[in-house]
Amino acid sequence: MSDASAQAAVCWQPEIERMDREALEQLQLERLEATLTRVYRTLPFYRQRLDAAGVDPDAVRSVEDLRRVPFTTKEDLRASYPYGLFAVPLRDVVRLHASSGTTGLATVVGYTRNDLRHWGSAVARVLVAGGVTREDVVQVAFHYGLFTGGFGLHQGAELVGASVIPMSSGHSRQQLRIMQDYRTTALACTPSYAMHLADELLEAGVPRGALSLRLGLFGGEPWSEGLRRQLEEKLQISATDNYGLSEVLGPGVAGECGEKRGLHLAEDHLLAELVDPVSGAPARPGAVGELVLTTLTKEAFPLLRYRTGDLTTLTTERCACGRTLARMGRVLGRTDDLLIVKGVKVYPSQIEAVLVALEGADPHYQIVLTRRASMDEATVLVEVSEAIFFDEMRRQSGLRETIARRLAEELGVHVAVRLVERKSLDRGDGKAARVVDRRGA
Repeated sequence: MSDASAQAAVCWQPEIERMDREALEQLQLERLEATLTRVYRTLPFYRQRLDAAGVDPDAVRSVEDLRRVPFTTKEDLRASYPYGLFAVPLRDVVRLHASSGTTGLATVVGYTRNDLRHWGSAVARVLVAGGVTREDVVQVAFHYGLFTGGFGLHQGAELVGASVIPMSSGHSRQQLRIMQDYRTTALACTPSYAMHLADELLEAGVPRGALSLRLGLFGGEPWSEGLRRQLEEKLQISATDNYGLSEVLGPGVAGECGEKRGLHLAEDHLLAELVDPVSGAPARPGAVGELVLTTLTKEAFPLLRYRTGDLTTLTTERCACGRTLARMGRVLGRTDDLLIVKGVKVYPSQIEAVLVALEGADPHYQIVLTRRASMDEATVLVEVSEAIFFDEMRRQSGLRETIARRLAEELGVHVAVRLVERKSLDRGDGKAARVVDRRGA
């Protein structure tokens, strides 16, 4: 057995992660029945929704019955701001978190002590599946604050017994100095920020051998297999994907094991469905669909059939690591990230996959949307190496034409391409801003 396979087989909670599927589904049904009864009794919002749909919580006898329950959306959460969907008195809520609220009111979520316990265990599973042990030093470069990322990874790493460096995001040179001095072995952040740190490492002239880094646990945004390969090569690490969202749990919803063939879902805490993002009907087996999640153990902030907006696939096929939990595929994009360019559907992740495969083009890019004569147009800004940017015009033109041709082949539509100097696009301090919408300018 390879080192990766051996590590993949290590579980934080083997009694759950390797549970027989029939027993797991029975556990889900029992917890679903309890959740439906509780939200009907405590939350007028759900009582009205269930009554209007003709759903009697006491009559639910299978997971399939859940499909009769209406979806919950982010708009519902915002309409209930801040505490309208809390199912316990505020005195029982020991932690509050919230989304950024960059596209509207923040969505506020609460946690009881039991919620925090479950959350910590779910994150610990993800970390252990990704290779973290109590011998590791974990540098958390997710933002600390109302955002769930920093605190979620922090408490999971402490539960595993690892040493935690609560760096938060930003301050890249300080991140690298701490990484060297404190002998960090595992880095937790967004993949785009990890690539930024890799570039900073090269620019600072720090030899890779000066670091003790061996693991990267990346999440918070969609990323491609090509970017994984680049990160593993530049940082000389094993990079795994993890998934979470603040409305449901935070980090810990799902994470890859060393096999890197899908993200294992915390199915004892969540029930997952895939639906067609337009019709809301169940997605075809094996097809890409929008992930819909129902919480099964949340006390403070339970959600029924919450539309995440994330596009992925699901499989219940047993993983080579021995885990029986269903696996979701890498998030391909968000329903609200979908761009319609000249009538063709385009996701940023498709563009990234092309760029990481081209020599000379950095995976740092932005898509600028404009409108001309009632038609949406897209221009892809691509950072390139200094050697190319300042080289003769013919070489620049050749690379630009190559990128445009490859994008046209992948996307099925021609988009404009403009090469820009390295570090000229905003890195931010966490998630990369991939799309800039200037259609209203």
